[in-house]
Amino acid sequence: MLYYALVFLVIALIAGVFGFGGIAGASAGIAQILFFLFLAFLVISLIIGFVRRV
Repeated sequence: MLYYALVFLVIALIAGVFGFGGIAGASAGIAQILFFLFLAFLVISLIIGFVRRV
């Protein structure tokens, strides 16, 4: 999931350089959502792993 967040971030940066504001904004929004989902899943998996070891 982090890979897709980075892909959308790169697409947003490239689109922003070439002046496609709508595409850049949408791609940046998708990248941000995917990144925060990745962080949430990371925290959940760390908590579950810690609870299972105890």
